[in-house]
Amino acid sequence: MTIAIGDKLPAATFKEKTADGPVEITTDQLFAGKRVVLFAVPGAFTPTCSLNHLPGYLENRDTILGKGVDDIAVVAVNDWHVMGAWAQSSGGMGKIHFLADWDAGFTKAVGLDADLSAGGLGLRSKRYSMLVEDGVVKALNVEESPGQATISGAAAMLEQL
Repeated sequence: MTIAIGDKLPAATFKEKTADGPVEITTDQLFAGKRVVLFAVPGAFTPTCSLNHLPGYLENRDTILGKGVDDIAVVAVNDWHVMGAWAQSSGGMGKIHFLADWDAGFTKAVGLDADLSAGGLGLRSKRYSMLVEDGVVKALNVEESPGQATISGAAAMLEQL
């Protein structure tokens, strides 16, 4: 079952690369008592993710934070090495959280997993964005196609803040 507006996020643990190596970050640590924009991509370094989806959030980071958002995070079904490399190469390291959902545990728990085997990617996340307040979903925008980043993009999220 897909998570819906008004639902509480399930408990999960991500890995994130830092200067000191990988750290685990739980949904409680990231969302409890905070207003957070979370967006998901099918894969780090993939064309739409790297050329369209992520850049919009990086370019609009200060504007988003200026609207009362405490943090921004991107999640993908990739390992923390890949997410860390993507953070470095995109210039996003230290600006937003690059969360590795290495086993798709969170992605499956929110019901937003996608079988992209036909494209050679295997089990991945659907492309989406959500506004989360104190662990509760307040807005949810799921793309129809993994190659689109329209309703889940930063411009659309800004209109919802």
